[in-house]
Amino acid sequence: MTKNKNLRFSAILLFAFAGIFIIDQNIKAIFVDGFRYYTNCIDLILVYNKGVAFSMFSFLEGYLKYIQLALIFGVLGYVFYLRKLCYAFPVGILLGAASSNIYDRFIHGGVVDMVYWHCGFDFAVFNFADAMIDLAVLWLLILNFKPHFCKN
Repeated sequence: MTKNKNLRFSAILLFAFAGIFIIDQNIKAIFVDGFRYYTNCIDLILVYNKGVAFSMFSFLEGYLKYIQLALIFGVLGYVFYLRKLCYAFPVGILLGAASSNIYDRFIHGGVVDMVYWHCGFDFAVFNFADAMIDLAVLWLLILNFKPHFCKN
């Protein structure tokens, strides 16, 4: 990869990372400061999730954030090894969202979750970062299974 492409790759990844991290932390601050909203289907509440999705691995307690940090550095190393420009934006989204959730673990002792779906069935409480992680993973899967979308 040329110097110009390296710079573009790093800039895209950094701006996506920072944008998602800042947006997510600002949304979470609203709920930590006391905002709540209740409806028949979706409640906006404050929950500190000690685990990951559906509170899995909560038994790992303080070790979970360090395991997640190692995963983030692994993903970052792998994407820099690949150096495909088309991966920069979705990986930036993924890493920004994951870092925001890990930041919560250090600051609040758990991930700040707020969206609670309970229309017809109860779903796990989640946050903006969780939705962005899902979006980024879907995007990366599409790029992997449809390589013609990635023109490097």
